[in-house]
Amino acid sequence: PRAFRQDPITKAQLASLFEAMRWAPSCFNEQPWRLCYGLAGEPAHARIVGLLVEANQWAAKAPLLIVLFNRRNFSHNDKPNRTAAFDTGSAWMALALEARHLGLYAHGMAGYDVARSYEALGVPESDYESIAAVAVGAHGDPAELPEKLREREGPSDREPASAFAFSGRFAG
Repeated sequence: PRAFRQDPITKAQLASLFEAMRWAPSCFNEQPWRLCYGLAGEPAHARIVGLLVEANQWAAKAPLLIVLFNRRNFSHNDKPNRTAAFDTGSAWMALALEARHLGLYAHGMAGYDVARSYEALGVPESDYESIAAVAVGAHGDPAELPEKLREREGPSDREPASAFAFSGRFAG
């Protein structure tokens, strides 16, 4: 959803979301994901809102905003970690599933200023890749959204498994 209530995220909810991420699988148990977050009313929340593209400004109402990063290289040998984004995706999915378990929703977004995210959030670009932004909160009233977004406030279609799962050889 894009409609969020402004109910605060509790410390217990925040801890539970991050604990779920902690247990996500990763190559060499590297846990390459890092995140910067802001709770509503904090300067960090406003800083992340400032990174969102105009089409994602609806997320300003979400009580928790996150920007996800992944470490580019393994910590144990400083070689490139080609699965870092894959592993960060598993951590994002763990957060999204835990959000639902807590009665919350998580909405991932590609629409933010990736280039500015490094400086704005104090993350060294040489060491980390900016991956995605996430809005988290309780589902709000879709009627509060602009009409164009209201129309999109519902489950989106998915391709059937036959469109992406191939036995033996790629057939796409």
